[in-house]
Amino acid sequence: MQRRELLRTSAAAVGLIAVGQLVRGAPKSPELTSLSATEALRGMRGGDFTAESYAAALIARAARFASLNAFVALPTDSILEAARAADKKRAAGQPLGPMHGLPIPVKDSVNTVALPTTNGTRALRNFRPKSDAAVLRPLFAAGAILMGKTNLHEMSCGWTSNNSFSGPVLNPYDRTRTPGGSSGGSAAAVAARIAPLAIGEDTYGSIRVPAAFCGLAGLRPTFERYSDAGVFPLSSHKFDQVGPLARSVEDLALFDSVQTGVEAPLTARPLRGARIGLSPQAQRAGVDAECGRIFDAAIARLRHAGASIVHAELPPIVLTASDVERTILGFELLNGLREFLQNEGTGVSLEELVSQASPNLAGLLAGSRDPGPWSEYGKALQQMQQIRAAQREYYRAHRLDALAFLPTFMPAFPQGDPATVTIDGRAVELFTAIGHNIAPGSLGGLSCLVLPAGMTRSGLPVGIEFDALPGADRQLLALGLSVEKALGPVPAPSVQA
Repeated sequence: MQRRELLRTSAAAVGLIAVGQLVRGAPKSPELTSLSATEALRGMRGGDFTAESYAAALIARAARFASLNAFVALPTDSILEAARAADKKRAAGQPLGPMHGLPIPVKDSVNTVALPTTNGTRALRNFRPKSDAAVLRPLFAAGAILMGKTNLHEMSCGWTSNNSFSGPVLNPYDRTRTPGGSSGGSAAAVAARIAPLAIGEDTYGSIRVPAAFCGLAGLRPTFERYSDAGVFPLSSHKFDQVGPLARSVEDLALFDSVQTGVEAPLTARPLRGARIGLSPQAQRAGVDAECGRIFDAAIARLRHAGASIVHAELPPIVLTASDVERTILGFELLNGLREFLQNEGTGVSLEELVSQASPNLAGLLAGSRDPGPWSEYGKALQQMQQIRAAQREYYRAHRLDALAFLPTFMPAFPQGDPATVTIDGRAVELFTAIGHNIAPGSLGGLSCLVLPAGMTRSGLPVGIEFDALPGADRQLLALGLSVEKALGPVPAPSVQA
């Protein structure tokens, strides 16, 4: 769907609401759009408002804040049609799924039959997948509604969502700044109250960075906890992991339960007795001073709530994770893209994909054509296994439930694709400022949870990340429920239409 069609269908939704076709007695749109996914589902199941009225309120919100450029496709008619079908199902007394009537935006690197999957790049603008990505099937079976496709960094290869093909995504907290990437559209939509829950994908921080920059909760689950079938790849089954962005841990847990089939409700784990690790020298050196103060205040609140804070420096080999992941991705990127293009029947060759890529991405792709001696690839794979072993021993030795740190060295920076960012007057390479702290989670296949920690004086969110060993997702989410309560909420963005 072209952007002009998005604007046309969004405007139609506004007209629908203006003529009073929302169900009588439904809460006003601002009340509906501020609900969490769990709250909205409870309201629809209980008959407080209809799925159609809820969908219409979200669509109207999307139209009002279309300038954020969070969506590349928003099929108003099909969203409302699906919502009406959900209402008829409830009225008929049929069994309702756990996501009955919930519209969910999907990152445009995740295959959808109903809409093109452009992956944010020109060569794939007309690509229509033959089947939905595996991650979507349990959601649709649970009653969720596809709420369009969200904008992203081109081919998911960056942290800014500054896309020259589909246009840059703007941060709802400050439109002059990046929302982070590559899942920037999904994060902007949730932060702006256009939807309560959205799908992103994280290879090298692409859920966690937008969550931190947009004041959200984001989950990069244990690697392969959710299937990556039908998701645009950057690696050869090593790092790519789809996951949710939301405004509450409860909503992340809902998403996880639908994906995994775990029906037991999640109970908050008390912070008292929980062991949370800190590695100050390894993960705090060079961070923005204000972010550091916010982080320290967050840790103090957790300690006050009863958590045991364990100071334990990470093994030096873990600190090489960013360089190791970059090396592996450099060797695997083009082969992964070629396989995806062929296996998905896109009708686009790798050469066409590369030749039509933006100049910013072309350099990265060119470097991947000759990443260096293959012996370096083998060495990097060995280092990855050594890092994973060191991580397991580190958590075991210190009996940690989670490791806490700042996912990025700074809050959201100005729009663009800078090679360096300024932190307290110093120029710092972007790959260091972002990649240094998030790479161990990706490389280790860890369970990674980002939550809002606070706000800078200029009104920008700062996130805090908690990493746990692979397979500990439900335990981490249970702990996250208590952490979220101890840290408190951050204010919604004061976005202007």
